[in-house]
Amino acid sequence: MMEFFKVVEAEKVLKIIAEFDPLGTEEICRDFACGRILSCQINSPENLPHFPRSTMDGYAVRSQDTYGASEGLPLMLNVTGRVSMGTPCTIEVKPGEAIAITTGGMLPKGADAVIMEEYCHLLDEETIEITRSVTPWENVLRPGEDVKKGCAIFPRGHLVRFQDVGLMAALGIESIEVFRKPRIAIISTGDEIVPSGTRKIPQGKVRDVNGPSIYSRLISLGYPIERFGIVPDDERRLLELCKEALFKDPPSDVLLLSGGSSIGMRDFTVKVISKLPDSNLVFHGIAIKPGKPTIFATSGKKAIWGLPGHPVSSMIVMLFFVEPFLHILEGLKQEEKFRRTIRAELRVNLPSVHGRLDFIRVKLHRDEKGGLFAEPVYGKSAMISTMTEADGLVIIPTHSEGFEQGTEVDVLPFHLNP
Repeated sequence: MMEFFKVVEAEKVLKIIAEFDPLGTEEICRDFACGRILSCQINSPENLPHFPRSTMDGYAVRSQDTYGASEGLPLMLNVTGRVSMGTPCTIEVKPGEAIAITTGGMLPKGADAVIMEEYCHLLDEETIEITRSVTPWENVLRPGEDVKKGCAIFPRGHLVRFQDVGLMAALGIESIEVFRKPRIAIISTGDEIVPSGTRKIPQGKVRDVNGPSIYSRLISLGYPIERFGIVPDDERRLLELCKEALFKDPPSDVLLLSGGSSIGMRDFTVKVISKLPDSNLVFHGIAIKPGKPTIFATSGKKAIWGLPGHPVSSMIVMLFFVEPFLHILEGLKQEEKFRRTIRAELRVNLPSVHGRLDFIRVKLHRDEKGGLFAEPVYGKSAMISTMTEADGLVIIPTHSEGFEQGTEVDVLPFHLNP
């Protein structure tokens, strides 16, 4: 039988989730790769560029023909043609000649540089006057100078950005292999919960907040999600729905249960987890405030998070623990590298209790000099409005008694991380 409240420190939780391996891999179209994690190294299939290209508008020349040119002593060159964009260049630059070229145009044979248009003065249709010299390969990209064929352009575990997609497109890479994103199931629990769309709420009932907020956040991060609605405090029904969520086709990799994580006569989450196949309660409680009654368990290779019923606690646990866990499952092992924080100075003292990790909701302000300051958002811990008024969280370490006014702290912003 499972024991209640196997409480662990927050730092231990982060170590536990870091031990999980990424899920399987899949091949996807390059255009859908932004935000995904590469499951294998990508090597360049060709040189970039694959022909010598101009990086400026101007004239393709032999650099040696420009030596000595200056404002006071300009040189003249014969214009013998123009490079057409998008077609092979068959013109050759001979001594004393220049060929008009635009940015991206193919460098003509015989030329080894491009002189910028700003330093050229057209005397007539066939003659230009140049007022500066150029060095070999100035304003030119040679084949493979950007990327060489066969070189590693992205390592395994790389988080693909939109500029990376651009490079892949330039190299003709149409599909890539990435780690699969975890499939997530969400269930809200509790006799007191009614659908968020309920107009007239009976006395003693509350609308489902956690289901919609969690779903919205995870959808914005690109996870495939299925919502299984609201389950009252009915052990048999909750067990049936958990099994359906975890093992039906397609099965979920992660189950998020909202509510039923504290000790109580009608809290069935731990009991239900104990009846799932190959179940293991990893911990029941984290030494944090808010969010202490958080459950983490496994059923075989599937993960189950029991989130606190209070929306504020649930949101904070999602941001600080669940999202990093999901990133690890999709191949992002260096979560802290991508957890962006903002530095700000505290306006007031922030006391804390030694032995727990405290999450303090703060609002950010700039003074007239541009300095950034963090000020706590006051209110009772269960008030949802304190989250909407806040810009982020200041995290007070487990073995600290708080921060003094004037301390520069890291603020974990509420906008998307990574």
